[in-house]
Amino acid sequence: MPDQIRIRMFGGFSLFVNNECFDQVIAKSKKGMSLLQYLILKEDAVILNYKLIEVLWPNEESTNPENALKTLISRFRAILNGCSEGLGGCIAASRGGYRFTLLPNMTVDLFEFEQLAEQLDGQTELTDDANELYQKVLTLYTGDLLAGNDQDDWAISRSVSLHSQYIKIVYAYLALLKKHERYEEIIQNCRFALETDPFDERLHLELMQALVKTSRNNEALMQYKHVTNMHFRYLGVKPPEGIQEFYKQIIQAGDTLDMNIDTIRDELAEYGDVHGAFECEYAVFREIYNMQMRNLERLGSSMYIAMIMITSMDGEPLSPLKLDDIMKGLCDVLKAHLRKGDTITHFSPSQYALLLPTVNMDSGRMVMERIKRFFYQKFPNSNVMFSYRIGPLSSNMTTMKKQMESDRAKSIAKLAAMEKKVAAPAGENE
Repeated sequence: MPDQIRIRMFGGFSLFVNNECFDQVIAKSKKGMSLLQYLILKEDAVILNYKLIEVLWPNEESTNPENALKTLISRFRAILNGCSEGLGGCIAASRGGYRFTLLPNMTVDLFEFEQLAEQLDGQTELTDDANELYQKVLTLYTGDLLAGNDQDDWAISRSVSLHSQYIKIVYAYLALLKKHERYEEIIQNCRFALETDPFDERLHLELMQALVKTSRNNEALMQYKHVTNMHFRYLGVKPPEGIQEFYKQIIQAGDTLDMNIDTIRDELAEYGDVHGAFECEYAVFREIYNMQMRNLERLGSSMYIAMIMITSMDGEPLSPLKLDDIMKGLCDVLKAHLRKGDTITHFSPSQYALLLPTVNMDSGRMVMERIKRFFYQKFPNSNVMFSYRIGPLSSNMTTMKKQMESDRAKSIAKLAAMEKKVAAPAGENE
């Protein structure tokens, strides 16, 4: 019985013979692997020798490049034949060049993917056959093209194109599932697709919407927090606006019209025994901000807004992991040492915004200095700078951010001047 050969291009490059992996064997010739990968991407096209030389030895000069190519191919064919008899024949010589030949009992996931994509193009109904094809696409695409390999330009452009094609197919599949209200399958397929594209906004939104539709609001909220933390931790930015806005939909999804006063009282009592400041997502913080703006004049009370920024002493960006740990510690300090009526939110990767009711400028500064003192007690040798700005609720937050940046620059300059003064000879300080 002939060997079953399987070549995997998605999620990395692998060669399987009768389900046995031969990656370590073929990895003995990295140039040979690149040659095979390049020929597979060109499918049945004949690639002339000079082009292969340019691809395999860019910016390199050789006294006899044609001979070097022939030697490489001969040796790599021998390696392939060692994996399975006759496998080296997949690299076929043809008219002054070489091409890839799909041998009997051989499959390449890239070719299967492209065939499935062609079959699903223009699909408008979710038949059983179509559903099976969509599932095959999800199974085949285990990651970006040649992921983990040292990719050259010829691989990167094709990888981007194939990824876009894959995401387009997934979106089409989700739309058909939504049309038939098959939300459990949407949840399953979104989670599967997010394994290969964890930052795709639409996939996260489709997943959260399906969770809400199946009355799994807590899971939707956990998913929201997960994607928010991912953006802060790995990208250093807030999640996209669409995801932030969906937070309110998750909260509102739990509202029902048949709740009576006693039920509402019981619901509120569950969260009544809390201490410290109220921490919320930015979308909720913004609603509280807008509500307070409307109430200030009517109530005749005062409220101040403050922003805290964490930066490194030397002005260099903090690593995402260190910043994440410090911001979590800052959050603990804020919740422990602010009052119940205060509201806080993680405004940006390095900033917290605070709403402080019933304070004036002097008492507000006292509050912020107290927080600053507790922060440095928690992080005594962290080499980070705690900066803050505080102003009436009507102050523009963007203006405050710019002022904080200015204060930070002044602090760094002042620190540098102090260090220079300390380092200078005694006579120069007189």
